[in-house]
Amino acid sequence: MSLQPPSQPGLIDQLEDALGDKDGARRAEILRKVTDLFLLGSGTFSEDQIALFDSVMARLLETIESSARAQFGSRIARLPDAPLGVVRLLACDSAIEVAGPILTHSDRLDEEALVGHARTQSQEHLLAISGRKVLAERVTDVLVDRGNRVVVAATARNGGARFSGFGVSTLVRKARNDGDLALCVWSRPDIPRQNLVKLFVEASEAVKRQLIEADPRRAGLINAMVARATDDIQTKARAGSDGFAQAAHLVRELNAAGKLNEERLVAFADQGSFDHVVAALALMCDLPVGVVERAFVQNQTEQIVLLARAIDISWATTMKLLLLHAGVNGTSRAQLDLTFANFFRLQPATAQTALKFYRRREKANAPK
Repeated sequence: MSLQPPSQPGLIDQLEDALGDKDGARRAEILRKVTDLFLLGSGTFSEDQIALFDSVMARLLETIESSARAQFGSRIARLPDAPLGVVRLLACDSAIEVAGPILTHSDRLDEEALVGHARTQSQEHLLAISGRKVLAERVTDVLVDRGNRVVVAATARNGGARFSGFGVSTLVRKARNDGDLALCVWSRPDIPRQNLVKLFVEASEAVKRQLIEADPRRAGLINAMVARATDDIQTKARAGSDGFAQAAHLVRELNAAGKLNEERLVAFADQGSFDHVVAALALMCDLPVGVVERAFVQNQTEQIVLLARAIDISWATTMKLLLLHAGVNGTSRAQLDLTFANFFRLQPATAQTALKFYRRREKANAPK
């Protein structure tokens, strides 16, 4: 059968005649020829002409085999003017070989459509979506929340993926017991430093267990290595962070000028600046930055309360520090309220004694 370009007379009559043929193989052959015509003129068709192709292609797709649908989808997946109706039809196909190329490559699927597919389709479909050149935050939110281990890792490896606060927190939570995913998250330049610190502080025991299982005879040495690794990772994260370097410099200047006080700490907390708060609190408590960082990235609030009482800052200021801690850990406001009683139960003198113990311990553990 010879098909003419859609601008020439007679095409509709020829197609209507061909569509009357119910044989699947014959319809697949017709679809191939119609697709040839579309590919030949892609980029030059009017909206009406594209709509005509859309209607014809959709009717031809109704009774052809999955392999023919998959071949068709692969041919149109990267076309910027691919008929939208058939693109949507193929994207919903339960067969991944049909839907996959569209979900991965078609720019005709908007963000709303991708979110819908990610919420409802199989893990194979989610994996196809994770391979797109660009993934918006709303899409990655669903992928990392609903996806299995393979989907989450593929999403984390995608350089074109963007993550919301929820997405980052979910990645960090899922990476705690997954060394491969942890490395994917660690290598991304867009993950906030406090989340990286939280990941490795919490994942250290899981990593240690993996190393011990790999070579039990070196268990003692591995335990020591992993214990040092947490501090090394925190140090490297700070060293590679321009934001922390600037924050630490400002805090040191304020301290030298006698202006580092509770009011400044409140201002840093109000700005939501993790780096400024950590650097300031470390100086005010005379503790290594790593100790204060770990207090903020761990799920317990007791250590922050202890530091606050030791330097005799108010409950209002402490609450602001706890809210910053909550932003890193996903803690609810209701959980924060439970620390109110602990704050007033802990006497400043007791907290100061504990703080002296922390200082002695850190000096004893410092490299000689």
